[in-house]
Amino acid sequence: MIEKLYEITKGEAIVATEVGQNQMWAAQFYKVKHPRHFLTSGGLGTMGYGFPAAIGAKVGNPEKIVFDIAGDGSIQMNIQELATCVSYGINVKVAILNNNYLGMVRQWQQLFYKRRYSYTFLKNPDFVKLAQSYGAVGIVVEHEKDIKKAIKQALEIDKPVIIDFHVEEEENVFPMVPAGEAINRMIGGMA
Repeated sequence: MIEKLYEITKGEAIVATEVGQNQMWAAQFYKVKHPRHFLTSGGLGTMGYGFPAAIGAKVGNPEKIVFDIAGDGSIQMNIQELATCVSYGINVKVAILNNNYLGMVRQWQQLFYKRRYSYTFLKNPDFVKLAQSYGAVGIVVEHEKDIKKAIKQALEIDKPVIIDFHVEEEENVFPMVPAGEAINRMIGGMA
């Protein structure tokens, strides 16, 4: 999805990220062409950073396409700001990588705690209906073949849009450095 977003926008979009797996995938697969076009908290932020950052970017750059690449957990920290977007015509697009988990925490529990998942499974709302309830537009994508169509459709809509991309529940992001280890002890790293 992230590579398709780059391709369709020709790398001209401003992209904000939430915190977690979505952030790491965005950093790996969105080829940033311009300064100040990739807004992320790095390792210093908290879940919920991306949506407000995207809103601010859109207000400051109304002519630009602005996407928030979000996880299904992170977006729920500030999703009520859809009301702000709708009220003020701030047409941010949100791409939710929805795996029904707090993905990064789940990944740590899978890899280092023998899949003893604790408080990471999410019972998510219907993001399409939630977007509609705010007066925004919601799109769901369940198959890879529908990614391009959904992104193009979102770009044609002159309203805030949430695209709910259903992804594999136990998909992991690599490389990663285990807690307390040096960078040269990363797992799943580059050869």
